[in-house]
Amino acid sequence: MTHQRYSSNTPWEPIAGYSRAAGWQPGLRVRHHRHRRPRQRGRAGDVYGQTVQTLRNVERALNALGAELRHVVRTRMYVVDIDDWEAVARAHGEFFAAIRPATSMVEVSRLIDPAMLVEIEADAIIAD
Repeated sequence: MTHQRYSSNTPWEPIAGYSRAAGWQPGLRVRHHRHRRPRQRGRAGDVYGQTVQTLRNVERALNALGAELRHVVRTRMYVVDIDDWEAVARAHGEFFAAIRPATSMVEVSRLIDPAMLVEIEADAIIAD
């Protein structure tokens, strides 16, 4: 088994000691994906847009490690306002309607950046 890591090269990764995605094939864990890329600002209050961008980031990390969204078996969605569940679920459904991973959505009091409304984790398994 080969240990793999994916970095988006943000300045916070080495400071906090984390990777955007890590794992050993066949299992990969994609964690803590922000709603925006460097130099890209998500609109404050646009939870749907932030969710779409977060899922694009998840997909990019998976692709960098040789996986695809179809390999995702579990997602965890953290939202700062559970009343936003429909917008978050709609975006999640646009990416995963045919895949239908096990999922959960929980409300948290806040995320690391006050502008963040959603954060998503994904677990993927690549079967030979």
